[in-house]
Amino acid sequence: MPSAQILPTGASARSGWLARYAIAIAATVACAGLRLVFDPYYHDDLVFLLFVPALLASAAVGGLGPTLLAGAISTLFSMAFSGFRGLDDPEMLVRAALFAVLTVTIGLIGSRMLRNAEALKHIVADLQAREAHLESILETIPDAMIVIDERGVVRSFSTAAERQFGWTAAEMVGRNVDHLMPEPYRAHHDSYLLRYLATGERRIIGIGRVVVGERKDGTTFPMELSVGEMRSGDQRFFTGFVRDLSERQQTERRLQDLQGELVHVGRLTALGEMASALAHELNQPLTAAANFMKGSLVLLKRQPLDEARLADMISQGADQALRAGQIIRRLRDFVSKGEADRRIESLPTLLEEAGALAMVGAKERNVRLRYALEPSADLVLADKVQIQQVALNLIRNGIEAMEDSSQKDLVVGARTLPDDMVEIWVSDTGHGITTEAAGRLFQPFMTTKTQGMGIGLSISRTIIEAHGGRIWAEPNPQGGATFRFTLPGVRAEELTEDE
Repeated sequence: MPSAQILPTGASARSGWLARYAIAIAATVACAGLRLVFDPYYHDDLVFLLFVPALLASAAVGGLGPTLLAGAISTLFSMAFSGFRGLDDPEMLVRAALFAVLTVTIGLIGSRMLRNAEALKHIVADLQAREAHLESILETIPDAMIVIDERGVVRSFSTAAERQFGWTAAEMVGRNVDHLMPEPYRAHHDSYLLRYLATGERRIIGIGRVVVGERKDGTTFPMELSVGEMRSGDQRFFTGFVRDLSERQQTERRLQDLQGELVHVGRLTALGEMASALAHELNQPLTAAANFMKGSLVLLKRQPLDEARLADMISQGADQALRAGQIIRRLRDFVSKGEADRRIESLPTLLEEAGALAMVGAKERNVRLRYALEPSADLVLADKVQIQQVALNLIRNGIEAMEDSSQKDLVVGARTLPDDMVEIWVSDTGHGITTEAAGRLFQPFMTTKTQGMGIGLSISRTIIEAHGGRIWAEPNPQGGATFRFTLPGVRAEELTEDE
């Protein structure tokens, strides 16, 4: 029996009950009318079968009760059409009994079907409510959700994705997901997907990483990408969750400003401490050296000349000068970090992470960052943190140089050199470098910025030279400047030979 939750109640229940029984009566009367129309051609042996459609209609709309009513009325009509002569005919009684069994069976089946239909209706309603709830959640979460199939074609594009990328769901569904990527991601995405399907080697799936996305208008932005895999039947789908890192630029910029102020104060404090120590340590030997030199001048004016004493004073003055030089070298060793912690690193990953971090806060500047990395320029021997510091510094300088430019294209590239070195460059379309400033770019405290200390490029040169490379700048043919530096490269076959 249907549960209390399924059965209707009140006036609607009564009206539904009457309608179902009315349909049963009407269907039975209609079958009887059809029997009268075809009376000249009809055989009494088929009299009960004529009312089967009435049973089916009654069972479909009302279940067992209306079907039993339709069966009873059908039996009366059948007996009436035969003139009630079959009451003493065993064959007619058997047909009536079979018809009764058929009536009950059809009624029970109809009741079961109605219960199943009602339960299915509730299940569908529940699923629709769950789907609506899930869609409302996906529409309110700040992270974008993109679903693609094995061919990289977008199957689902959330509301947050529309906000982040500028494409509508109608525009993106059915397109390749590489429309959301700048070069070189776009050119290689399909091959990455095919390689994973063939080998099962995971590069991004199940592993979150910072990459660069491209909006509909062509501007790029840093984003954190997490990809999950799912199967539906024999099909495989990939769900990507994208977090726009540039949306947090207000908080992060303020944090960076505070950190920059703290670092600035720390630098000034350290500089003050070193200046005080330098003055204190150098004061005595330099004063002594000056006194010995003045004494030597006095001795030179005396006659006869005391050569032995003069030589002794000059020697002591030289010793004090050497002592001052040792103090300076000791202070230099104190501020020097020493040997870098160099390891074999993936250059594309290193540059992509540095570029993504450098682009934080550059959203409103409409800067377009793209990469031009040769596949052979893959591995380098470097301290990852230090080289990322150099790359980040050069990229940020390029962004600031393009502040007033109409064209804001930033290119980060890499290529291999014949001497087992790798050349990396950062090219911008900014105001460029004047001839006067070009010769002093990497000197300490040399800066072309209105608010800059002039130590970034100097520190970058120290880092690159400590790695065995060199750094230089040159004009960009498209306007602006290009900074290049080299690092020791590592060939893949060298790793194979070591193994």
